[in-house]
Amino acid sequence: MQIEKTKLPDVLLVTPRRFGDDRGWFSETWNHAAFAEAGCKADFVQDNHSFSSSAGTVRGLHYQAPPHAQDKLVRCTKGEIFDVAVDARVGSPTYGQWIGVRLSAQNGQQLFVPKGFLHGFATLAPNSEVQYKVTDIYAPDCDGSVRWDSLGIDWKIGEAALSAKDAAAPRFNDWQSPFSWESYR
Repeated sequence: MQIEKTKLPDVLLVTPRRFGDDRGWFSETWNHAAFAEAGCKADFVQDNHSFSSSAGTVRGLHYQAPPHAQDKLVRCTKGEIFDVAVDARVGSPTYGQWIGVRLSAQNGQQLFVPKGFLHGFATLAPNSEVQYKVTDIYAPDCDGSVRWDSLGIDWKIGEAALSAKDAAAPRFNDWQSPFSWESYR
């Protein structure tokens, strides 16, 4: 498993090794010891699975506020997505900056998005499936969203298909972040 740091502190690009033969391949997608060695102490408690029938579906930018903030390990198991993490830790030198990577069933890569970051993705192919592990349970009272198009992110799509919640989300500059850099360093 290859774990690489990105331009945003604590956001990691993970490339699991695939071992293949004429039958297909095998891949280890999570290894506690390998992540701990990379400085990530995530203890996952829930797995989520999302399906989007159309290319151009945007889900995000989402977060769970404390006390149920979540680390996420995101992968695309069918199709392709443009996956985005935004630093939302007030006081961070990279506050408001984002990183985006293409995750696909073919490349097998994953993105580790730590607490204090917004997360979202756009589907680049129809019938895309995304699976992700999280370090805290879903808590509706801590659930939040920031407007997907308020940070100048090039989502690699034309028109976006949004949920009502995401369409009504506040713009980043009008939103009060519940995260501080000091709490998540």
